[in-house]
Amino acid sequence: MIKANIETINRKKDNITVKAGGQPGEVLLVAVTKTRSADEINEAIDAGITDIGENKVQEIMDKYEAVKPVRWHMIGHLQTNKVKYIIDKVSMIHSVDSYKLAEEIDRRAAQHGSGMDILVQVNAAREESKFGISKEETGKLIEDILEHCRNIKIRGLMCIAPFEDNPEDVRVYFREVKALYDKYALFSHPGLDFKYLSMGMSHDYEAAILEGSNLIRVGTAIFGERNYNEVKCPLPR
Repeated sequence: MIKANIETINRKKDNITVKAGGQPGEVLLVAVTKTRSADEINEAIDAGITDIGENKVQEIMDKYEAVKPVRWHMIGHLQTNKVKYIIDKVSMIHSVDSYKLAEEIDRRAAQHGSGMDILVQVNAAREESKFGISKEETGKLIEDILEHCRNIKIRGLMCIAPFEDNPEDVRVYFREVKALYDKYALFSHPGLDFKYLSMGMSHDYEAAILEGSNLIRVGTAIFGERNYNEVKCPLPR
């Protein structure tokens, strides 16, 4: 089932990319592995998945050694006191929405003698239930990071659109974030190299691609519905 689902999604995303004026293969599929077992993740990797996204630090820690070689993405809200656990494990952090968090990522990356790719998370719809900064705050955060954080590279933007029964209803938010992306992609700075516009999940990735997304985060459409009865083991402080 997992392999067939991945093949279906790849076919759809490539068809939509071409419809939007792009080329097949331009959109990166990140498999969202929240609550999924290492065996399920490895099955997805065997089926061609190269990138996986986790929402929680603890799940990265629990699965990291059991999962085959793959690029890990931190896509969920990240607390500053947990950056230290994943700084040497993930290839990109999608959910940077404050200078405080960026500063801690920068500090921990420096300690490891490495850099960290990040995306700035934009809450275009200003939903109180979601993290991310407003469109108006985006420029200031980008400028502060570029000025002070030497071990971070800003690779683009990320957003989570409101859930609507009809994904067409959220295209306006994707369009707004794409406009921001295009604006800041023109900046010339060693700490900025826009490559990724992370928009679209299982329910709305087709609409997101039509509005310019080149990275989609898909879980349910690959693995099926989630079981949230997993055992939670807190990280040490």
